[in-house]
Amino acid sequence: MRKPSRRAVALATAPLLITLLTPSAAFGWGEDPGEGSKPPGDDSAQGTASGPELGAEVTRSRIVVKQSGGGTAKPSAGGLTAVDPNWKPPACWYEPLATPQQLKDATEKLKKGDLLSVNFGRRWGKDLLVDAFDKGDPTFTDTPTKNYNVGKKGMFWRAVARKDRANDPEILDCSKNMFWQDGDTVPKDPNAPTPEVLAAYAYDKIRVPDTEIELKPQGKSTVNLPTWVWLDKAVFKDVTVRAELPNTPLYAVTTAKPVALHLEPGTQDAKTFPASGDCPVNEDGSIGSPYTKGASKQDPPCGIAYERATSGEPYQLKASVTWEISWKGTGGAKGDLPNGSFETTQNMNVQEIQSINR
Repeated sequence: MRKPSRRAVALATAPLLITLLTPSAAFGWGEDPGEGSKPPGDDSAQGTASGPELGAEVTRSRIVVKQSGGGTAKPSAGGLTAVDPNWKPPACWYEPLATPQQLKDATEKLKKGDLLSVNFGRRWGKDLLVDAFDKGDPTFTDTPTKNYNVGKKGMFWRAVARKDRANDPEILDCSKNMFWQDGDTVPKDPNAPTPEVLAAYAYDKIRVPDTEIELKPQGKSTVNLPTWVWLDKAVFKDVTVRAELPNTPLYAVTTAKPVALHLEPGTQDAKTFPASGDCPVNEDGSIGSPYTKGASKQDPPCGIAYERATSGEPYQLKASVTWEISWKGTGGAKGDLPNGSFETTQNMNVQEIQSINR
């Protein structure tokens, strides 16, 4: 991890804390570029010129995310868990925040005691903002401007941290205070946004359908009788999410492709088909095979056979789908992200076979 420069540390007007500070008053920077198509979740970009929002939003990205394909008509079940526990998406990056006029208007609205966040834990009052961006004083910024660069093409940018990494020391890599960036350009900085950053951000926004596996018998089985398990190709299909960063040419389309179903019977007194419990996707996109009449004595291509009856409490059958994640974006960039999984659980009651001696 690279260390922030002495100059960057000196620019802070309060001690640099990893815990994010909230200004005593926050002011909006103008119309949200994602208005009308806000990404899901509580970290969506918010705030308008009349709304007290963006001044404190150092963990609220303005990236706009839309799920554009996949799933069913039913509500999405939830997000994916990365199969690789060591994978860590970027902790922070820089984003466009305000136009020259928006920053000027917001600064002029500040009253005594009001503060605006210019980086993590760094809050400036009106005097500092005026000195740096109206009078062009280079003491507290690497990009001093006169009259907020009103009339010029470009925007003021600020660092953004992932909400789940807000206390991670790696956010110190994004050490710049709010700065000016010319229009149609992206900062030449290791923490500038890229299509891959957007793809990783979209990873958290992927919402996959419930893993509603088909069973035969359904919910109640008999000892040693194979339970057939399958997923229909019409329901089980790719999920696509598009992420865009307003006021830049950057975008990424992240695709989650289902590649396998894993079964855990919920007891050691059971065997799975195949023995690994991993049922691959068939060529037509389905998993397993539907039960057909007369197949009760056959081993299913995907299924479970319980060897002991339940006694009061049902077994908890866990079905987890593995999703392969790939992305493509601006300028033909593309790549892969760690596979994700989504798990559901359902009750399985198992009974003994009853026989009558004659």
